[in-house]
Amino acid sequence: MSDRGWKVDYECRGFECSRREFLLRSLAAGAGALLAPYLLQAPTGAAAEAGGAASGKARAVIQIWMWGGPAHLDTFDPKPGAGVSYTGPLDKPIDTNVPGIKIGQLLPMLAKQADKYSILRGMTHGINAHETASYIVQTGHDPNDRVVYPTSGAVVSYFKGYSGGYKGLIPPYIVLTQPQGRFSEAGFLGVRYKPFATGGDPARTPFAVEGVVAAGITEQRQRSRRDLLRNIDTLAQALNGDREIDALHKAQDEAYDLILGDAGKVFDLTQEKDEMRESYGRNTFGQSCLVARRLVERGVPYITINYGGWDTHKDHFGVMRRKLPELDRGMSTLLEDLSSRGLLDSTIVWWCGEFGRTPRVEVEAPWNGGRGHYGKAFCAVVAGGGFKGGRAVGATDATGSEVIERPVAPAEVICSIYQLLGIDRQAKLPHPQGQDVPAYPAGPGGIKVLSEIM
Repeated sequence: MSDRGWKVDYECRGFECSRREFLLRSLAAGAGALLAPYLLQAPTGAAAEAGGAASGKARAVIQIWMWGGPAHLDTFDPKPGAGVSYTGPLDKPIDTNVPGIKIGQLLPMLAKQADKYSILRGMTHGINAHETASYIVQTGHDPNDRVVYPTSGAVVSYFKGYSGGYKGLIPPYIVLTQPQGRFSEAGFLGVRYKPFATGGDPARTPFAVEGVVAAGITEQRQRSRRDLLRNIDTLAQALNGDREIDALHKAQDEAYDLILGDAGKVFDLTQEKDEMRESYGRNTFGQSCLVARRLVERGVPYITINYGGWDTHKDHFGVMRRKLPELDRGMSTLLEDLSSRGLLDSTIVWWCGEFGRTPRVEVEAPWNGGRGHYGKAFCAVVAGGGFKGGRAVGATDATGSEVIERPVAPAEVICSIYQLLGIDRQAKLPHPQGQDVPAYPAGPGGIKVLSEIM
């Protein structure tokens, strides 16, 4: 078969490579194939040079991504005076440990942690479509631009990952547990900067991380597989000393170090005391928060917890009575745990969805008590890494329908995170066509940050 034959096969998968590259990637498949994009590609120095001019307090980001869009009135922007048409049964917000700040009644544990976080009550972009709104919140850019921008996680991975001095075997951008699936998180940066999605469920034992932990396969069997792969690798033996083969062997060794060595144990929650696991909640979200803390301890710069279930067009309040206590326990314990370990000062926690939910409850058929998409006004929460706690930035009107004070665009949140991480405001991103692409998303007024809470 000609080289072109190999290329046609790989173009269908979004790649283009020669026969030699195909063979190298095929060999890698036996040792952590899902990790190959992170292990086979050599880092460049461009990111370190572009992002090294500024220093920041933050070293990591934990993004709690509320997939589907959480209702601001039921979480961090309650409106008890709006009436039952807006509040439904959740009409009794509670005081926090910060005078003057109230939050939703189903978040009592987070109410005790309010001094650690700030609420952005003026979030707005006006978009009600999941895909477009997700793109805006995750990248800070207008989707009408012809450039497909990377998410903040991919940008942080570029500047603070392998090219920025990160030495860990665990990929620098992790998603727990499923990919967001709305668009390409890496944008024009390419496959190396896509997140590594763990799959599996950290609330189950073992936590079957794709490519790292396989349920029902012992460590000894993994070692036997590695030895068998090496014994039958006749191509590598024939090309002994070849630079690319040596690079492949290094990638294989690193993959197996992650699977069988200490690095992969970051995903083994049986190493945590039962009391700690219980405090986070024995559910997928709670245990994902615990894994995120463990990843921060290992130096991973960006972790997204993809927390689904918030697209509540129907049975909204039934879902809230199940989901909000789960959120409350997991997120509050994460903040407290990071703080007690001295990690909150250097770790940004960013809670947000793609938009909010309609302030007025949709009681008519077919919704029968649901809330729809609402991008005109919603909220976000930021904590740690240089963000001040105990503040509320911006405000909505009496029904939560309009931002009336200090509107906040998603780009402002992202620019603030980049600044706290020490990414240079003059930094550029490498575009494959050589376009001049600044790292910071900027609107007509230039780069804006949340100076009130930094």
